[in-house]
Amino acid sequence: MSEDFIDDLFSPFRCKSLSLRNRIVMSPMSRYFSPGGLLGEGMIDYYRRRAEGQVGLIITEGTFVDRPSARNVDVVPVFHGAALGSWERVSAEVHAADCAIAPQLWHAGGLKDFNFPDSPLVADLESPSGLSGIDVPGGRTMSEEDIADVVAAFARGVADCQRLGFDSAEIHGAHGYLFDQFFWSATNQRTDRYGGTTLRERTRFAQEVIRAARRAVGEDFTLIFRISQWKTYFYDSRLVETPESLEQWVGPLADAGVDIFDCSQRRFWLPEFEGSDLNLAGWTKKLTGCPTITVGSIGLSTDLFQDFETLTVSEPHEATIHQAAEKLARGEFDLIAVGRGLLADPEWAAKVRERRFGDLVGYSADLMKRLY
Repeated sequence: MSEDFIDDLFSPFRCKSLSLRNRIVMSPMSRYFSPGGLLGEGMIDYYRRRAEGQVGLIITEGTFVDRPSARNVDVVPVFHGAALGSWERVSAEVHAADCAIAPQLWHAGGLKDFNFPDSPLVADLESPSGLSGIDVPGGRTMSEEDIADVVAAFARGVADCQRLGFDSAEIHGAHGYLFDQFFWSATNQRTDRYGGTTLRERTRFAQEVIRAARRAVGEDFTLIFRISQWKTYFYDSRLVETPESLEQWVGPLADAGVDIFDCSQRRFWLPEFEGSDLNLAGWTKKLTGCPTITVGSIGLSTDLFQDFETLTVSEPHEATIHQAAEKLARGEFDLIAVGRGLLADPEWAAKVRERRFGDLVGYSADLMKRLY
């Protein structure tokens, strides 16, 4: 490398209530170690170790909001009721290590979990139009009353994030789950105000959730919203093909109150549109003016789905770390998120800061089955 931009990854960042010691984010990853939706001691320790490893922000695994139909599996945590006591402990443990934390709030919509396709909770799923794709149960079509209840559930969840001392909250709007099912014309064929022929029209549900959340927590609490082009089971799908159509998608969400966009790609280095090197995070920042997070195979030699298919080790890949740092230094995006690298190596951030790239640990899919 002709120039080293690693130090830029370790500059501070601030956005409203969110104050970070560096630009490295732990990406949300479902761990399936929460029977009955309740966190155990192992999960609390898991988050603490990543905070001690010098990550700037932890975005937790997806946590289901307070609506029974939000859940598609029983071993993923919930963010309401009896579970909140454990989440408060997670917040305290992470903050003690000088790290910020944001729960990711989630509703699966009509999408079953491919790790637990026979979960009994699948029978109670709901979605915009009862349509979620090939071999995927679509759940019942949501009424306007159902939608209002989900909006309220997200607002309560965000308010609980603030009340329990979290630094921010992320709303999971990506990967084919409920919000994405409203965005996508293939799964949203409604004829009421939550449908429409344009993507801008189909953002109405997300806008209502964001506005309700903003009313619940005020202007200073940081709201993060996750987006993606790809969807579970439809990895090559694309909602938008031009910057103009992307603006019709993210613009209304920013206007509704999103502070930071978490832009999920399978490979962060791929340009989003022809004629520009900007990726999804780069274009979203350019169009909205909002800070963005980039994510997608940073620091590893293969992407997530290759890992599942081959069951081999994805080796550390130093060049992509330098590439992400250089793009961040140029201002294309503001934060980088690392998932599998931090799952394999709690000290990933500390090792990168010290340029100990040879000490980074590779990732293999079997790590999803272990908790450490």
